[in-house]
Amino acid sequence: MKRNQKTKNMALFAMFLAIELVLLMTPLGYIRTPFLSITLMHIPVIAAGILMGPSYGAALGLVFGLTSVWNATMTPSAASFVFSPFVTIGGISGNWTSLVIALVPRILLGYFAGLFFQLFNKKFNRPLAALFAGVLATFCHTLMVLGLIYLLWGPQYAQAIGQSPDTLLMYLSLVIVTNGLGEMAAAGLVSMALAKAIKPTMAGVPKTKEATA
Repeated sequence: MKRNQKTKNMALFAMFLAIELVLLMTPLGYIRTPFLSITLMHIPVIAAGILMGPSYGAALGLVFGLTSVWNATMTPSAASFVFSPFVTIGGISGNWTSLVIALVPRILLGYFAGLFFQLFNKKFNRPLAALFAGVLATFCHTLMVLGLIYLLWGPQYAQAIGQSPDTLLMYLSLVIVTNGLGEMAAAGLVSMALAKAIKPTMAGVPKTKEATA
């Protein structure tokens, strides 16, 4: 039984990994704006966390983070130094903190998606629990990325995007409201649809109120 469960998990993980790589190689993965990318790469990560558990979500989140470093390095924009230690933009070079911003929030995105789903799944039916988990995990991810940029690269990032350091916090808050809301909505709706279509394969996921699903 355990071997069969592991095989199912690995097959599902491989599918989400393939989707992640396809998104990376198409314009759908990173929709470029002058200073930040709007991304759909978070959706497979959240789905993996919900359907297989926090550890699988974190593993795919690491892949997401590595693609972020790759994207920032190979197709840099004005502020790509915050995501890659391998680029210099306008005299500003990335460093090890760039890897923290690129990797840590993405790993925690998948972990939190699985954790939130487990918590909500005890109180709500599976699709609704997935909706809440997808939205909340995406919000946390956006907050972590922008928060780390502000804390670790505030003045340099403000300079790169032509903002005053005094107005940077307001600018990043506006990004959460604009870009973040779209990403949250997409993650929530896709997560809800997947949770309804595919029974979670992770052992130990508590049963939901199927009668209300």
